[in-house]
Amino acid sequence: MLLISPKECQIGIKNNQIEIIDIRELYEFEIANISSKHIPMADFTARISELDLTKKTVLMCRSGKRAEALANLITTEGLINEVFIMNGGILAWIETIDSSIKLD
Repeated sequence: MLLISPKECQIGIKNNQIEIIDIRELYEFEIANISSKHIPMADFTARISELDLTKKTVLMCRSGKRAEALANLITTEGLINEVFIMNGGILAWIETIDSSIKLD
């Protein structure tokens, strides 16, 4: 599994090179999101066909812990060859990219 910074994600989005998958629960996503694709962690393996595998797949959660756990599963099971984790999750995105996002 590979870490990618929020800044690298922002550049990748701008260049249409990455797809960020927000794996938080629906209520968390509805409170605050960065307009990424939403696939809750529990649904991920059943919905893997929805991914655009022509782009880098980046998992994002609140802090990176859930994304790391899911990335371990994905790579262990061989579901995706290369998966990235947004280092620090949406908390890091808020801190470094967009402080206008509120989680509460």
